Amino acid sequence: MPLDYSKLFTTMPVPRMIVGLSKHNQYQVLDANEQILNYFNHGSDQVVGHSIHNFMDHENARHFEQAFEVCLSKKKMVTVQALPGVPGNIRIYSFIVSPVLSAEGDVEGLDILGQPDVSDQSILQRERDDAILLLTSVFDVSEIAIAVTDYNGRVVRVNDAFIRTYGWGRDELINAEIAGLVTPDERELARKNHREYITNGVRSSGEMKIIRKDGSIANSLFTTATIELSQKRRFQVTTVMDITLRKQMEQSLRMAKDQADTANRAKSTFLANMSHELRTPLNAIIGFSEMMEKETFGPLANDKYVEYLGDIHMSANHLLEIINEVLDMSKIEAGRLELEEEDIDLAELVRSVTRMMASKAFGSGLRIVEQYEDNLPGVHVDRRLLRQVLINLVTNAVKFSKKGGRIDIIICTVQSGEICITVKDEGVGIPSDKISQALEPFGQVSDRAENSHQRGTGLGLPLAKAMVELHGGELKLDSALGVGTTVDVYLPVHRIVARR
Repeated sequence: MPLDYSKLFTTMPVPRMIVGLSKHNQYQVLDANEQILNYFNHGSDQVVGHSIHNFMDHENARHFEQAFEVCLSKKKMVTVQALPGVPGNIRIYSFIVSPVLSAEGDVEGLDILGQPDVSDQSILQRERDDAILLLTSVFDVSEIAIAVTDYNGRVVRVNDAFIRTYGWGRDELINAEIAGLVTPDERELARKNHREYITNGVRSSGEMKIIRKDGSIANSLFTTATIELSQKRRFQVTTVMDITLRKQMEQSLRMAKDQADTANRAKSTFLANMSHELRTPLNAIIGFSEMMEKETFGPLANDKYVEYLGDIHMSANHLLEIINEVLDMSKIEAGRLELEEEDIDLAELVRSVTRMMASKAFGSGLRIVEQYEDNLPGVHVDRRLLRQVLINLVTNAVKFSKKGGRIDIIICTVQSGEICITVKDEGVGIPSDKISQALEPFGQVSDRAENSHQRGTGLGLPLAKAMVELHGGELKLDSALGVGTTVDVYLPVHRIVARR
């Protein structure tokens, strides 16, 4: 009578199962005997045909998968120690995982056989061998350079990554002093640290400079750990990462920062000198041209001179405005512009700006319309700076508006409780993709300038934005080409004072 091998498999007194890889690359149970079902405390329908994750917790499943991966890669038997968290009444010390090979030597499946909990030295030996095999695999395939040194600081093992990174051959490194690879200025410190770390079992990390085979120096980041084997033999495991490129980038960034700081100081010095050297003569030109226009000391001999003096006066004032804008931006960037705060009436401030801009608006055929909500509160701000913000915004609106258009100045309290000042025009507008550029210092938006034939410093909007932010507020710009521009200035709630 032939022997029924399937019955032998089913009824054998130790847990056993056959595992294969599913099409989703999951480890799937192909067959399981009664003891393995009892061990995991699950029925056949919950085990056979399912992934091991279906009846094992994550920790146990991952524990088995790691052994399966080693068995598949090495095509050798490995041992898995049973974890205490596995349910069941059967005491199992470990599982033997054996590859099932085809005639061509390919792994077709894995045979997992449970080992009863007995003091079997052969099982312990196999487990130690498997652990060594696993650790050796990790050591060899690591992309991080690793060197193992003995108590005397001599290299007993290095991995391939160390050889690739620093160029030394394995024969040149084995039994060589690890400190000999360090630059001479750090060599004695390396010896001292090695003795201290391996004697006291200290874990440490830091930086060191390693000499490559070609003579170049590599900046490296190291981490050390001490391990103790039988007969109290101690070894130091050092992982090393080459950070030369990172160091070079850091150095480049430091140099770039130093150069930028130097350039910034030179700019500040230049602007300070320009303040004195240019503003003083400009004030003289403006003052004397006004006197000559008014013919304070008698009439001019020719009417053409009066016309030229008007041009001189206008040009000098324009140049002084440009210089003041550049100097104000310089002060803001240097953090030297301080607020001189007071309680002001916003409506009155807007009216004063409107009066000042009325002639420019009239000359361009524009109307400026003011709108205020009832019972508008006052604000605690720097009057000069907020006035300059409004002048810059209205000047831009006049400059880039079409003849016969309208400019709205609106003040209201928004839902958040902030005060909002809006300056809205119907001018040429700004392309939406260039709004951020318009808010950068000197960020000329060419489309606006070309369409309107206007040019400036490119500081009007950036200055207004910076001055608003000095007050803890926010400036928002919304615009579209050919539609117009709306600028909203938000002043925070803590700036609001008692209502009028």
